[in-house]
This record gives sequence, C-alpha cells and structure tokens, in this order.
Amino acid sequence: MKLKYLIIPVLALGLLVGLTSSRVKTPAPELKWYTSMDEANALSQKTGKPLFAFFTGSDWCGWCMKLQRDVFAKDAFKTWADKNVILLELDFPRRKQLSPELTQQNANLQQAFQVTGYPTCWIFKAEKDPAKNHYSLSAYGSLGYPTGAEVGKEEVTFLASANKILENKK
Repeated sequence: MKLKYLIIPVLALGLLVGLTSSRVKTPAPELKWYTSMDEANALSQKTGKPLFAFFTGSDWCGWCMKLQRDVFAKDAFKTWADKNVILLELDFPRRKQLSPELTQQNANLQQAFQVTGYPTCWIFKAEKDPAKNHYSLSAYGSLGYPTGAEVGKEEVTFLASANKILENKK
C-alpha cells in the first residue's frame, strides 16, 4: 500500500527535475586570446578560421574596456568566436611593458591595417612566406564599438556586423 502512494511524488519529482534540467544552458566556451601572430595564424591555417584582431589599449582605452564588457564578455560572442574565428589581441598599453618582439609585431600589424584609433577589430586571413618571414594579409573587414546599439544588446549589433563581414567573404 505504501509503495502506491510513493509512486506519484517520485514521478512528480522526476518530471520536475527533467523540466528544470532542460532549461539549463550550456555554458559558453571561455575565450582564448592569442598575442602571437605566429601562433594564431598556425591555428587559423589548421582550422580554416579567419583571424579576429582586436587592437586595444588594454590599460587606458575606456572604449576598449567597454567593448570587452558589453560584447566580448557575453555568451553570444564567446559562442560565435569559438565557432568562427581565432582571436588575436594586439595591445598598445601605456602602464605595462610588452616584450620588444611583441611591441614590434603589434606595431607592424597596426601599420598594415592603418589603425589610427581604438578599439578597432579586423577580420582577416594571413599567409606566411617562411623564407622571407613575411605575412600576406587578406582583410575581410573591420569593426569598432557598436554605436547606436540598444543598451544591453551591443553584442547583437556587433555580431550582426561581424557575420556580414564573414558572409561577404564566403
């Protein structure tokens, strides 16, 4: 007799657990930002994904910090980036010092893309000539902070622009 009365609560509990677990979202992957063009490009070549270069002044540029908070920290961007691009951070800090090699690499890419303001993001492919230790760059398009975006939904506007750039290169 007692078993008969336990079946209904056990079934109800099972149903409740099933419903709540189906609503649990899979966490977005953590972002992996490369600082070495060589490392990022090797992975780009291996995966076929283009590079996503983020030109930033990490310790002084307010708009760069805002882009990181409003776009890069969001699950939608993390999922998009994991699926579509290899992330490359090109930093121009004022309070911390980068290695001479990293400083030179970042300055060369800043000059190649004619970056004059921050934040600037470029989506591109690169081919390295190992004999000359030189890259040939194929720029797809650039992005900045998504001005005019609905507050709290900046990543939606940013990703729509990024997807448009990627679609134009397919």
